[in-house]
Amino acid sequence: MKYEVLVEDSFYHIYNCGNNKEDIFIEEQNYSYFLRLVKKHLSKTSDILAYCLLKNHFHFIVKTKEEVLPKQISQSFSNLFNAYSKSINKKYGRTGSLFKDRFSRIKLDSEEYLKNLILYIHLNPTHHNFIDDFRNYKYSSYNSILSDKPTKLLRANVITLFDDKKNFIDAHKIKEVTILESITLE
Repeated sequence: MKYEVLVEDSFYHIYNCGNNKEDIFIEEQNYSYFLRLVKKHLSKTSDILAYCLLKNHFHFIVKTKEEVLPKQISQSFSNLFNAYSKSINKKYGRTGSLFKDRFSRIKLDSEEYLKNLILYIHLNPTHHNFIDDFRNYKYSSYNSILSDKPTKLLRANVITLFDDKKNFIDAHKIKEVTILESITLE
């Protein structure tokens, strides 16, 4: 499979799952460790708008920075995933690939797609039955975006996409109802 090259000044959906659908986050501390590695490896090449880390997969929306070579962008992601995989393999005495494949990426081509993807990512814990209320999920950017605490997320950009915090919250509520209705119909 040929992967799209990550280019500067672009929005991407970055995601992956565990090899053979295995968990990539084994215990609580793995989530925060992964986020520390994200900060360490991606901060020079990409900004993060939204994320969600689930036991066996993750999602990120990133905006690659301007004037960064594609090779540098890809290398930063490679370094992140390799560092995490090596640490998990060492800590838990496992061998082989932690992730299913190279990370998947989709270049986002419209503001509407970006907004819908933010909603999808934040609602993922409810959609996959990890938790009843996505607002209570600890490993998602939803609450960080609503918070006034310092963050590296592009919080203001996300809120601006939805016009304001109230519309951001309302859009999530509306999308949640749609998802819950579709689950009920299945």
